Amino acid sequence: MNKETVIILRTFYENRESTQRDISKELGVSLGKTNKLMTDAVDAGYLVKLDNDEGRGRNVLYEITEEGKRILEKYRVDRALILASGFGSRFVPLTYETPKGLLEVFGERMIERQIRQLHEAGVRDITIMVGYLKEKFDYLIDKYDVKLIYNPEFSNKNTLATMHHAMKVLKGKNCYILSSDNWMRDNIYHTYEADAWYAATFMEGDTREWAMETGKNGVIKSVNVGGHDKWCMYGPVYFTKEFSDKLLPLIEAYYKMPGTEQFYWEDVLIRNLKILPDMYINKQPEGEVYEFENLEELRAFDDKYVNDSGSKAMQVVSKVFNIPESMIINIKCLKAGMTNKSWYFNISDTPEAPEEYRGRAYICRIPGPGTEKLINRRQEAEVYKAVEKLGITEELIYFNADNGYKISRYYNGARNADYDNASELRQCMSYLKKLHNSGIVLDHEFSIKKEMLGYEKDIREARAEIPYEDYPTVRMQAEEVFDWLDSLKRQHTICHVDSVKDNFIFTDEGLRMIDWEYAGMGDPLMDIAMAAIYSYMSFEDVKELIKVYVTAPDIDGKHSPDDIGGVAVRGLSDEDVYAIVVAYMGLGGLLWALWGIYKMALGENFGDYTLKMYRYFKDSYKILRKSEKILM
Repeated sequence: MNKETVIILRTFYENRESTQRDISKELGVSLGKTNKLMTDAVDAGYLVKLDNDEGRGRNVLYEITEEGKRILEKYRVDRALILASGFGSRFVPLTYETPKGLLEVFGERMIERQIRQLHEAGVRDITIMVGYLKEKFDYLIDKYDVKLIYNPEFSNKNTLATMHHAMKVLKGKNCYILSSDNWMRDNIYHTYEADAWYAATFMEGDTREWAMETGKNGVIKSVNVGGHDKWCMYGPVYFTKEFSDKLLPLIEAYYKMPGTEQFYWEDVLIRNLKILPDMYINKQPEGEVYEFENLEELRAFDDKYVNDSGSKAMQVVSKVFNIPESMIINIKCLKAGMTNKSWYFNISDTPEAPEEYRGRAYICRIPGPGTEKLINRRQEAEVYKAVEKLGITEELIYFNADNGYKISRYYNGARNADYDNASELRQCMSYLKKLHNSGIVLDHEFSIKKEMLGYEKDIREARAEIPYEDYPTVRMQAEEVFDWLDSLKRQHTICHVDSVKDNFIFTDEGLRMIDWEYAGMGDPLMDIAMAAIYSYMSFEDVKELIKVYVTAPDIDGKHSPDDIGGVAVRGLSDEDVYAIVVAYMGLGGLLWALWGIYKMALGENFGDYTLKMYRYFKDSYKILRKSEKILM
């Protein structure tokens, strides 16, 4: 059966009082062609023309026959898949607390609106692909009888991987595919669909969306990124089971190819349009489908968000700067840290904004999940107060020692340090040496041994397991290393502990050390070791790092000729310094491996990070045994 006949039958199924003019509009063809198509449907026994008396005037009515209903049943939509696993980085800080699809538009959550619209069309078999903040979607099971499936690669791969994990849902079924964060003004779904399609919106002027070229019959022939005055892919998609049968093997093949991790599933579609069954453009009128790109767009659409986004982070910023939320603009997600989430914003440059903040940029840090068990925020506040006099850290606007929320000034030209750049590495080590030689004394220590015990306890309480088969042996070996280090009775100084290159930022105003969450008193050589393992340096590479630290001048460009290296290496041979750093590299690796296991128990994904960290300990132990620092 041709596509037009299916649409005619569907139209009368949904509204038996439909007219030829309604059908013509639905098909996008002339009244003359519509008349012929309907006559053909009558001749085939799919429609019956009602008597004139029942025609109610000039509009002749038709009714779908039992045979028409039987034929139409082949085109029933079996189910819908809603993609809801992504983070929604352009909607920070709202999405730090709520997945984008669960944000409300005019008082109704976007995903619930779509579920309701699907139900109205008779589609009740609905599966939601979840990932980020997956637990937030659980209530939908009870409320709407939906099913949830989990995308384990949501944080590091694009929608090609999403579709790979949804293959069982799609296989052999006529299926809608929706994005949880779409908003449709009207209900564009149906009980029956004639063929595979992709929703399209006309983009006037220049666009960077995916623009479609179609044949005269509406079949998509090609797709290009960008164009001018184009119909673009925008909104839901529909797969017939025949289309899925051809596309899914291609999805699987591309998923297994190296280098496709950031592919969209549409990349596979576009590359294979010539060999796939026809997919049609489904043109939607202006203002029908919305894909909100950021909070500014949502504010323009639903004025509730102008001054009441419902975000705790926005409320904090509003209160700190004593401004309405509408003055918090140009919001951007910054590179997410392993422990925290940070976002950039400007205070609007308007007369109503406080003069001291007007037009300036800031960064707000939000502690990640489980952070309250890992970091003592009151100690962090103590560190910031202590190091302020050194002039090496960022300017704080606000710090909450109860929950860890922090707002700091954004520095123009800010970029992370590059440890592969010899000059930049030397400057970073100068700052680290300045810290160690500062004489600052804190009331708390950073003890790797104590932290390790804490993470082991946290893992147990999270009902997770330490997955390494040889962990009991490794743990005993770690105690040997702790005992050796304790026997050295090393002088402790203030340490940054998290001396990763990303925590040294070069700005238009000079170098800054940031993020002092783990800082405390400890062996200064521990900082050298941490800098090494965070950059995945080898044990051979770290020899050069030690040399750079020892010979780097103090922050003011000077150092005492008789005390090169300062307190960190005072009284030690080169061999001893190397052995101590190697020991801390191993213990640090073991510590952060446990940290990663705990964070993964909370649902975060760190790839092979824990493997690399665990390996640092095992390799360091071999070096220490070979050097006879550790004896049986």
